[in-house]
Amino acid sequence: MLKLAMTVLWPSFLSAIMAEGLFFSVFDPADLMLLGGQIEMPPIAVYTIGIFFFWMICAIASMISLYLVKTETSQHPF
Repeated sequence: MLKLAMTVLWPSFLSAIMAEGLFFSVFDPADLMLLGGQIEMPPIAVYTIGIFFFWMICAIASMISLYLVKTETSQHPF
């Protein structure tokens, strides 16, 4: 079970690092708006929330990929 979790979490973490780096190299945390209002958080808090958000999205994508690889395919898929 631990090997399965690390198979999903480690690549998704590395992808989240790249996604956050790309996102925050384009957008400044002080300029982000949430529901029409300015975000009143220090930049480090926005970076922290961002890394967990991107990690969650990348982990879901990794889980779906792993599921698709591990499921059996029928003889005639279409």
